Amino acid sequence: MSRRSLLRGAAISAGAVTLPSLLAACGGGPGGDGKTVTLGSNASDAVPKTAFQSAFDAYQKQSGKTVKVNTVDHNTFQENINRYLQGSPDDVFMWFAGNRMQFFAEKGLLTDISDVWSGFKGFSDALKAQSTGHDGKQYFVPYYYYPWAVFHRKSLFQQHGYEPPKTFDQYTALAKQMQKDGLTPIALGDKDGWPAMGTFDYINLRANGYDFHASLMAGKEAWTDPKVKQVFDLWRSLMPYHQKGANGRTWEEAGQSLQQRKTGMAVFGLPHPGTQFPEAEHADLDFFPFPEIDPAHGQDSVEAPIDGFLMSKKAKNKDAARNFLTYLATPAAEDSYLASDPNNVGVNSGASTAKYTELQKKSAVLVAGAQHISQFLDRDTRPDFASTVMIPALQTFINKPDDIDGLLNSIERQKKSIFAAAD
Repeated sequence: MSRRSLLRGAAISAGAVTLPSLLAACGGGPGGDGKTVTLGSNASDAVPKTAFQSAFDAYQKQSGKTVKVNTVDHNTFQENINRYLQGSPDDVFMWFAGNRMQFFAEKGLLTDISDVWSGFKGFSDALKAQSTGHDGKQYFVPYYYYPWAVFHRKSLFQQHGYEPPKTFDQYTALAKQMQKDGLTPIALGDKDGWPAMGTFDYINLRANGYDFHASLMAGKEAWTDPKVKQVFDLWRSLMPYHQKGANGRTWEEAGQSLQQRKTGMAVFGLPHPGTQFPEAEHADLDFFPFPEIDPAHGQDSVEAPIDGFLMSKKAKNKDAARNFLTYLATPAAEDSYLASDPNNVGVNSGASTAKYTELQKKSAVLVAGAQHISQFLDRDTRPDFASTVMIPALQTFINKPDDIDGLLNSIERQKKSIFAAAD
């Protein structure tokens, strides 16, 4: 499954993007029959689409209700979500936790499901917090998560005698050695604008800690702060070891280079590299946590975006939608999905791990041991700031990593404008 792409300009205003006819066709229509739930799905890739259908089929068999799935290309769904929700949306739709959910809750485009949430079991307080709007009400049903880390091939590391680095200095030394061995050390494809965000997030989390990172994402810290400059200075020191021309390369192409042994490492989310590896090679894929920079923060933070479901404010079948959401919050619903998709990890504590791959098990351990969990830059900050400011800013940095002061001054000016307008 492709990583969640950004809202781009669609989140800025209702008129920012023309709504494609395909997405406009989604929705529950005038009124509801009480037995049919319409679902807006962004699971257009084959593996998740099949996995979700397995879960929906199980619900239909159990409940006697019908789930009408309206699947739209992943990027199209994301880029037009704002107008979709203001138009004729489906009863339930797939989306993301944290700020990406809170943004639409504040706009009054979601239905409060606190009454349903009160009966949920198997969800931690951290999951509840990620499902809660700024008004203290719950809007989101978490379904699965996937951590970000540094991925590599076991056999390649064994062939060259590489050891997973624990510190930034060791990471840099490993990259230098890979270069000497004829490899491009770090794969990167940022054509879609979001992959480089993972590297920025981890360097900031490791250098400055979770609290500063969260405050920066909330617009409460200055991008001109020396702490932020340090992040870009550290990242610049790694640039000689990245694939050249990253802004013209897709994340899929970056993943393929890892599979083809042309690159040695890649900062990715769990679903990304695996989709570029033949099934017979999945067992050769491994990861290590992004290395420590400041011992005060260690490796205590993990990026683990959470995906799930929400009810639109304009849902026509709200009772049926609540019944459906209640089912989706059960271990059985997650088990039905994960049986067909080994690229994610169930969030419910009751979900079975019996059929987990080694990477899924390792992912669950990584997240369970984290003191802090972030949701990724494009989810932890305002979507319009992420899309209109940070995408071009990071791509500019990749092309011209030497003008850090100019870049951060530009980000700060635009941040003030966007966050001031929101206030």
